Amino acid sequence: MKQKAETLLEIHDLSVSFRMYGHGFSQTELQVISDLHLTVYPGEIVAVAGSSGSGKSLLASAILGILPGNAAVRGHLHYKGEELGQKRQRKLRGTEIALVPQSVAFLDPLMKVGVQTDGHRRPRPTEKRRQLFRRFGLPEETERMYPFQLSGGMARRVLVSTALLADAKLVIADEPTPGMSLAQSLEALKMFREMADEGKAVILITHDIDLAVEFADRVAVFYAGTTVETAPAADFKSGVEALRHPYSKALWKALPQNGFQPITGFQPYAGSLPKGCLFAPRCPHRTPECEREVPPVREVRGGEVRCYHGA
Repeated sequence: MKQKAETLLEIHDLSVSFRMYGHGFSQTELQVISDLHLTVYPGEIVAVAGSSGSGKSLLASAILGILPGNAAVRGHLHYKGEELGQKRQRKLRGTEIALVPQSVAFLDPLMKVGVQTDGHRRPRPTEKRRQLFRRFGLPEETERMYPFQLSGGMARRVLVSTALLADAKLVIADEPTPGMSLAQSLEALKMFREMADEGKAVILITHDIDLAVEFADRVAVFYAGTTVETAPAADFKSGVEALRHPYSKALWKALPQNGFQPITGFQPYAGSLPKGCLFAPRCPHRTPECEREVPPVREVRGGEVRCYHGA
């Protein structure tokens, strides 16, 4: 990756909460993302890793402005140096910023695959779309099929093709490879890598750290709705000592080839977050300071970590 002076996407102090109704007319706010930081440069793939419920998919929806009506977003979102508000999100969504959604239900069941993959682009990029389908091993007749006629893996490949056809400057790929064979997954990530090498950027939301680090430049680790570490992807290959945050180290140790070692406890529910560091109840290195105050984000050894003791 060749980092440029200007960022493509910059997120600071992002919080997302949902208005919830209780008994009668009582209302509460459930905060699911808090004080989240992420920076994306042109020409790179940033993998976003973390357990289910850590806020990865909600981040994608917040960037695109497609959260439900009861959501409240606070903090700073900037795209190409300018505020990314609702009006600008609507303008850029599907053109400069494209989404590979996690759910195949995003495909219109009443529209043939070829037509909806091409979208509103004129002239229709028929040949480019067919080239993408061939790279993914999709049969020629796929463009004439309806979504219900596709297997889960085929539908995933169609969704990835739709985003790639958009010629976007930023692609947010939310778990794009489940249901694909290893060869198909590698081909999808190879195409994302090609995009990044052309100067575009990809946010790759994934559970598959092993596969992601082969193509990503950096890895952002999420826990309980916040960023705990952002590290060069090479650090995940180097070993546990190259990482900075106790949770990142726990993720590394939990990989099958690294001993499949679990840690005690569980990720806290959004409605019952602990005071101070969100990982403190499970952290073997916690101190009273960790339980009192949320640690700031610090630059450590070429990465960023939200931890008083990360080094």
